[in-house]
Amino acid sequence: MLQAAEVRERLKRALDVPAGATSDFDQNGSVPPGLEARPAGVLAAFHEDGRLLLTKRASGLRHHPGQIALPGGKVDPGDADEIAAALREAREEVGLDPAQVEVLGVLPPHRTVTGFAMTPVLAMIRGPFTPVPEAGEVEEAFTVPFAHIADPTNYRLERRLWRGGWRSYHVAPCGPYYIWGATARVLLALAKRLSA
Repeated sequence: MLQAAEVRERLKRALDVPAGATSDFDQNGSVPPGLEARPAGVLAAFHEDGRLLLTKRASGLRHHPGQIALPGGKVDPGDADEIAAALREAREEVGLDPAQVEVLGVLPPHRTVTGFAMTPVLAMIRGPFTPVPEAGEVEEAFTVPFAHIADPTNYRLERRLWRGGWRSYHVAPCGPYYIWGATARVLLALAKRLSA
């Protein structure tokens, strides 16, 4: 089992690896002109033993219902920045107190097909934490082992028909959880940095 100091050190080293921004269009051409880039923040929060906190979005949500996601969302007018948005959303979605979060840094933004520039915030959760999912937003909160997240060979490309054309996207299934799309792409970028 990983120790907190090792997890923290590996994540901090990953932040120092040069890498550019990513997008949902990496495998499907360039970002279309005129697509919005509304700022958003997502929290990649690791427990001290290396498990990553993820959520399964509620099936009744307008955007990405039932998908696996990092806690987070768009930057609201009251948020100072993407980090503040990620911390606020994590508190709302799963009850994670920002005082229990050690922010390590941010990864380059990821552009989504839904018009967001999503900034992943790398963080450690200090001490024990039991998520309390917000019923209207989160169907389930769970963790995925560090070894799964950190290994680039756990990610693969799949494709499907979307709006009349084939689209390729990354997936990283783990047990009963089908991690795909922007979440998988952000985690793959992190995995590549962790293995550099």
